[in-house]
Amino acid sequence: MRILIAEDDQVLADAILRSLRGSGAVADHVDNGSEADAALLTNHEFDLLILDLGLPRMHGLEVLKRLRARGSALPVLVLTAADSVEERVRGLDLGADDYMAKPFSLQELEARVRALTRRGLGTTTNLLRHGPLTYDPVGRTASIDGTAIELSGRELGLLEVLLQRAGRMVSKDQLVEHLCGWGEEVSNNAIEVYVHRLRKKIEQGPIRIATVRGLGYCLQKITQ
Repeated sequence: MRILIAEDDQVLADAILRSLRGSGAVADHVDNGSEADAALLTNHEFDLLILDLGLPRMHGLEVLKRLRARGSALPVLVLTAADSVEERVRGLDLGADDYMAKPFSLQELEARVRALTRRGLGTTTNLLRHGPLTYDPVGRTASIDGTAIELSGRELGLLEVLLQRAGRMVSKDQLVEHLCGWGEEVSNNAIEVYVHRLRKKIEQGPIRIATVRGLGYCLQKITQ
């Protein structure tokens, strides 16, 4: 999961970043509305936007308005001051999916992020399944037919992206975008290595990672 955090309070932003990265998410941060708008224009692989409304250089409501005007259905969690009821109402009317009033619990923030992610995927559970393969993004565990698989952090991130798009081709560039935050370098060759390692661990039954030559990968169930 890749999340963009638009928050000008550096202390709060750092706390959110630590919390989300600790739960396995890839999280990036901007501290003003103009940079948030630019990031959303150029990167279409974010899974969620956490948006403070009181941003400098462009108000959060304007960022939200522009995002929805472009036809984006990206889930948006709005952060507001405790007494800004009118802003919360305007945010929801402009297309925000949820809001949290400051101050808030980071544990609750993580729960709301999971809920919005489920909603975006059209599911009612945190678990991602494809045939006998199951991934729990909360516990960061994977299993096949109930038997746990030992995966590295990168392998878990790769598996999550493939499961979210099971049956569809995912390009190497998309995998890089989802697995890496700003300032991180992961080459296409490294992606090939991660895919090779993941294959060896999950292709024990009717599941395979098919290579779409020159394009990317697709998680598939093998029909007998």
